[in-house]
Amino acid sequence: MNDRIRRGFATGALALLLAAPALAQERDEPSFRPLPPPTLNFYGSPGLIDMPTGEMMPDGQFTFATSWFAGQTRMTASFQALPWLSGSFRYNGIRNWNLGGFQTYYDRGFDLRFRLKQESRFWPAITVGLQDFIGTGIYAGEYVVATKTFATPGLSPGSLPGRLKLTAGLGWGRLGSQGSIGTPFGATRPTFVPGSTGGKLATDQWFRGPVAPFGGIEWQPNDRWGLKVEYSSDAYVTETQTTSVFQKKSNFNFGAEYQATPRTRIGAYYLYGSELGVTAQIQLNPAHPVSRLSTPAPQPVTLRQPQRANPEAWSPAWAGNVESRRTVRDRIAPALAAEGLKLEYLTLTGDTAELRYRNERYNSGAIAAGRAARVLAAQLPPSVETFRLIPVSGGMALSAIVLRRSDLEALEFDPMSTAALRAVTGIGEAPPLPPEALPGDLYPRFNWSVGPFFEPAYFDPDQPVRMDVGIEAIASWQPAPGWTLAGTLRHRLAGNVAGGRASNSVLPHVRTDQVLYAQSDTALLNLYGSYQWRPGTNLYARVTAGLLEQMFGGVSAELLWKPVDSRLALGIEGNYVRQRDYDTGFGFLDYSVATGHATAYLEMGRGYVAQASVGRYLAGDTGGTLSVDRTFANGWSVGGWFTLTNVSAADFGEGSFDKGVRFSIPVNWFLGKPTQQSVGLSIRPIQRDGGQRLHVPGRLYGQIRENHARALDADWGRVWE
Repeated sequence: MNDRIRRGFATGALALLLAAPALAQERDEPSFRPLPPPTLNFYGSPGLIDMPTGEMMPDGQFTFATSWFAGQTRMTASFQALPWLSGSFRYNGIRNWNLGGFQTYYDRGFDLRFRLKQESRFWPAITVGLQDFIGTGIYAGEYVVATKTFATPGLSPGSLPGRLKLTAGLGWGRLGSQGSIGTPFGATRPTFVPGSTGGKLATDQWFRGPVAPFGGIEWQPNDRWGLKVEYSSDAYVTETQTTSVFQKKSNFNFGAEYQATPRTRIGAYYLYGSELGVTAQIQLNPAHPVSRLSTPAPQPVTLRQPQRANPEAWSPAWAGNVESRRTVRDRIAPALAAEGLKLEYLTLTGDTAELRYRNERYNSGAIAAGRAARVLAAQLPPSVETFRLIPVSGGMALSAIVLRRSDLEALEFDPMSTAALRAVTGIGEAPPLPPEALPGDLYPRFNWSVGPFFEPAYFDPDQPVRMDVGIEAIASWQPAPGWTLAGTLRHRLAGNVAGGRASNSVLPHVRTDQVLYAQSDTALLNLYGSYQWRPGTNLYARVTAGLLEQMFGGVSAELLWKPVDSRLALGIEGNYVRQRDYDTGFGFLDYSVATGHATAYLEMGRGYVAQASVGRYLAGDTGGTLSVDRTFANGWSVGGWFTLTNVSAADFGEGSFDKGVRFSIPVNWFLGKPTQQSVGLSIRPIQRDGGQRLHVPGRLYGQIRENHARALDADWGRVWE
């Protein structure tokens, strides 16, 4: 394509998008129609085929995508963290990559996308993106892109209208290597060097070097099918000129896609005049569960007879008799158990009931509180007017939810029942346990379970994904409130984690000897005792000792300050541990370390929690970790972290510093039945020894936050469920 045609293409495409307001006005649409989720490109981001578009996924959308063409495999996980911000983690494999001696080259990369302008009736969506912006950067590129959607006639009379999407953009880096029209922000751009450790922000590359136009069209005649054509600005210089990955004969790509299920999309393509390609995409959203949550309907709020109709029943005299109080407790305990709640303690007076309960079914503190209140309304004598509901975890009282019985009775069927009940409900610090409290029949308590386990290991250059599978037995004994003895025993039935590469770390091997720890078929994963308690107002404490995790045993202590109604929490943790023997029995190696951190937690709203820790890590290095997680009302959680310590990038090794992403999905999102179980993963680009923390069971903040004021407020809409 000569310069004249190239400049004409860029000018025409951008002019068409700038003219979109006028075109939309000519159609005289009464309003702008909400758009379905965008389709994804070969990089797992909203896009055409190889090029991006200006679209954003719905808020909270979580996607997995895999694509293949010309021996290049890209596997991408993306998350729409905010309506205007999304991030992606990608794992690439390139066959016939003969630079640096690689037959198949594996690489990790991160993307960020920022929306500058939301699509509306008169404006296209405009997005700026950083592609593979941290790491070795073999796919690094930056872009500004705009996309406008237009309705098209249905394929048949009465059918739904289709959609035509026009995209045009400007790219740098990989996306500026074909058909450059200039270098507006500097002509110098450092190039990719195979074998570099990566892990650093490539700020000296961003928006530097040649810029080139790209664009394309996507037509969706209905909600199932889509056709795409694009002009690519990626010359694939390294893959086609420096190496022999494939032959590039054209700048145009063509594709067809099919929406196989509401969450799954597949596509087939003809790329660069010489190659066939395929993609598969899975899009999930916390707001749209796979299975509708089906919980037993709560019992209606039991209404009391008016006092004037039966004044004797309203007498508080019953509370003066300890046997009467025990009788009431014995009625309440099985009624709570039927709702998935356990009675820890019950304190009764003539007009007040204080219930301390453990929630073992719901991933919502609001649901548990609402169900507990209904049980009390059904079982307590009419004289009891005030309910003080105190959720308990590990023997610790977490908060006090105080409401009036008469409000519960009056508001159940009110049109504004949820907001009205919250307006008259107090949430505050839990008081000390009264000496007259009646205990439930919970202790001593023994729990056990047997089930499968899956232990993955990622990103070995010889085999990117390894896995051990087997049987896992978990048991715990709670002799009294706050006390726990627990252990986990595993037996591997199959797997290949033990065949991975040996560590080459120059630091103490606190995490990189996973291969050695995987040699034994039977492993005692942990065996420990712990005690949790409330040492004072707004304070929570924990001490844990034993075989704490697969690689370390010792003693851990934690103190957390967290007012019920505060966004801020402060914690301090200290540990002295010794490295366990590779057979994961009761033996130890020579390495020991004192490690610990001071941590600040901040609830930022919309389910976001930021966590900043400073201290000493397992390898003896010192520094800090910053993480941000987003937890949705239904239990979904997605987040990421990075750690910087006094270990140099050279000593740390590949990756330069520790970083990663994590997610957790509640099992009830799939099964539709209430449960507190979840499945999830933490994914690092590479496991190294720098910046590694001890894995301690039962850290405090996660137990406490969900039953404090802000988490309860965010989930209060479920209190009547």
